[in-house]
Amino acid sequence: MANIDSENTPRYLVAALYQFVTLPHFQELQGPLLDVCKSSDVMGTILLAQEGLNGTVAGPESGIEAVINWLKDHHEFSSLDVKYSWADEPPFYRMKVRLKREIVTLGVEGVDAAGNAGTYVEPQDWNALIADPEVTVVDTRNDYEVAIGTFKGALNPETTSFRELPQWVNDKLEADPKAKIAMFCTGGIRCEKSTAFLKEQGFENVYHLKGGILKYLEQVPVEESLWQGECFVFDQRVSVRHGLEPGRYDMCHACRMPISNEDKESLYFEAGVSCPHCHDRHSQQQRKRFTDRQKQMELAKVRNENHIAADIPAAKEIKKSVRRKLREENGH
Repeated sequence: MANIDSENTPRYLVAALYQFVTLPHFQELQGPLLDVCKSSDVMGTILLAQEGLNGTVAGPESGIEAVINWLKDHHEFSSLDVKYSWADEPPFYRMKVRLKREIVTLGVEGVDAAGNAGTYVEPQDWNALIADPEVTVVDTRNDYEVAIGTFKGALNPETTSFRELPQWVNDKLEADPKAKIAMFCTGGIRCEKSTAFLKEQGFENVYHLKGGILKYLEQVPVEESLWQGECFVFDQRVSVRHGLEPGRYDMCHACRMPISNEDKESLYFEAGVSCPHCHDRHSQQQRKRFTDRQKQMELAKVRNENHIAADIPAAKEIKKSVRRKLREENGH
């Protein structure tokens, strides 16, 4: 556990980065990239695959700068997409560089996101596009992300994973090659791949929000915004608002679902143990493990120490079960 000076708590620079680019020897980057991250006190997760790189990392500003410069010194990453924000507490406690088949898992072979993505739309031009009644706006994110915020009028495919999107497209999206489709996601990566998939299915007029929701919230003034709610992010901040300020949502450390202040007032909420979404999904053994972990986290906080929360093997299955239940309750 690392000690923190409570009187001089550092701010952490968060960098969400990705690039679709052909990397035939991506395995060779794993060790050197992990070394530069660790030597720069940078934590988070980066995925490497033959189709490119994707990840979110956080650390001191100088450390993040060192990692980004190291990547951009490789010609393959000269067009690396990076979005920055700040966190008052460390969003991550480990550094991982993983080798994957896809940097974002669509489950469809041969989708050329690097060379065949849809037309980029700048955040400043997005409102005009999605206000057009002839444009079908699609939120490509998962249902629990959409639940806390989305664009006005956007379709929710109600997916529990990105893998389900192709089936939704085949079943629900009108097969008109001339139809205008506008897609968006958190940071832009899922949009690039999903619009490339649509184009390969014959859709000709496909657009996506450049930089994703995060860039929109950073650049578009609140008074002009068509965004409703908050944006889920995959780190300890849980959600962000306009200006990328931390949102009001917390995370249930049992099922990893976003929870509001209203959820915390529920009789089913117990910090670190259960929430209204998952209170009936845990075994007694799991509840005991969650309770013990919560006590350790609270003790670490009193001591001004970082606590690396124990992995929860059942969390993924619990989260899937929670999502299924929510969909059943909503009649889907």
